[in-house]
Amino acid sequence: MRHAALGFRAHSGWTALVAISLEEDFPLVILRERPHLVKTFSYEFRQPYHTAEKRPSPEAHGFISRVRAEARRLSYRVIHSAQTTLHKQGYELKCCGLLLSSGRPLPGLAQILASHALIHAADGELFREALLSASKRCGVESFTTKESELLERAVNALHLRHSELRRHLTNLGHPLGPPWAQDEKFAALVAWLSLLQERFFQRT
Repeated sequence: MRHAALGFRAHSGWTALVAISLEEDFPLVILRERPHLVKTFSYEFRQPYHTAEKRPSPEAHGFISRVRAEARRLSYRVIHSAQTTLHKQGYELKCCGLLLSSGRPLPGLAQILASHALIHAADGELFREALLSASKRCGVESFTTKESELLERAVNALHLRHSELRRHLTNLGHPLGPPWAQDEKFAALVAWLSLLQERFFQRT
C-alpha cells in the first residue's frame, strides 16, 4: 500500500486536517477536512480554560477534565475515520504531523487561571494534546514541530527557496478549491515533512 500522512493545524475546538501521499516525491492531497474537537461547538467548550476561569476551583477542574476527555474521544474518531477512509483508497496511514505553539510547558491549573496569556495558551494546548493522544491510540507515529520553525525547517528539508515552497503549497490546493487557506497549507506541509522523516527512518 502507498504511505500517507495526516497533518494538523489545531485551533480551539477544531482543526484543519490534510492527508497527503507522495507521488514521485511530490505531495498529493488525498483528504481535507475541518473537524470539530468538541461535541457542542460553542465558546463555552471551545475555550475551556476561559470558561473554567469563571468557575469555583473544584468545578473548574472537573470541567477541564470533561472537555479534555471529550476532545480525546473526538480526536480518536477523526484519526480512526481518516485511517479507515485512506485504507479503502489503498493508503496506509504512517504518521500524523502536528504543529505546536512556541510556548513553554504549562504550569498547574491554578497558575494557568491566574494568567490571561496562559489561559489562551492552555486552550490551544488541550486540543493539540488530544490529537497526539489519539494518534498514539490509533498506532500512528507522531511528528511535531513548532509552527514558528515550520517554514525554515521545510525549506532546508526540501531544498527549496521560500518563494518556491509558497508556490508549491498554493498549487496543492488548486484541484480542491476553497477552503485552502494558511490552515490547510500548513497542515499539508507538516504532513509532507512527517512523510519525509518516515522515509528517512525506513532507510536507516
